[in-house]
Amino acid sequence: MPQWPLIKPRFKRIARFAPLIGIFIGFVQSLSWLFLRYLNWPNISIALITIAISILITGGLHIDGLMDTADGIGAGASRRMEAMKDSRVGAFGVQSLLIILMLQIAAIIKLGFYAPFAFPLAAFWGRISQIFAIENYEYIFKKESSSIHHKHWEGITNEIKPSLIIICFGIFFFLCSINLNIANTLLMIFCILSGLMTSILIPYFINKTLGGHCGDSYGAGLVITETINLLLLSIILVPN
Repeated sequence: MPQWPLIKPRFKRIARFAPLIGIFIGFVQSLSWLFLRYLNWPNISIALITIAISILITGGLHIDGLMDTADGIGAGASRRMEAMKDSRVGAFGVQSLLIILMLQIAAIIKLGFYAPFAFPLAAFWGRISQIFAIENYEYIFKKESSSIHHKHWEGITNEIKPSLIIICFGIFFFLCSINLNIANTLLMIFCILSGLMTSILIPYFINKTLGGHCGDSYGAGLVITETINLLLLSIILVPN
């Protein structure tokens, strides 16, 4: 994204705003989906383009983290750190990318009409997973370099406040703007909160495998959480 005029952001505590950035990216995907659907593009084409938009906006940063993390896990405990630092992509990295892309495409196609609703939610919870990872798990490269996120971290109670405001506002907005019966209202709230468990569990399992977290694993956790949440929403909203 181009630098904004007259604004010089400091990135010391940028992690706390990551979920808000995720919602922005999700809305860009949603608007793209609606526009292309208006032009009668097929769902498979729209799914591919919306995924490409997310990768382009983020510079592929999280996808790169996913592949490096997969290579590290696949290399085994003795060569894990070496494989994650290697700029070359291995077989496990390529396979992880293909699997994630196929799962996201399948979920978006199944979501269909509900995809614009799912994009911001999935992107939001994917970045919430990073907040849980930074708070709860050690930085595995701390002997070689320090983590900017850990260095300026002020505890999850403070760092998650913007995200809590966002999710509470989102629930309030939907309840006020859409006339739903009690069953559909509960379904809507359930969908909005559906990513909470995955955003906690995915960083946990990555930590259990790697023995900690790093920039690459933050990205991997984001992509995996985002993908699982898209799949969950496709099952909840389109059960048949």
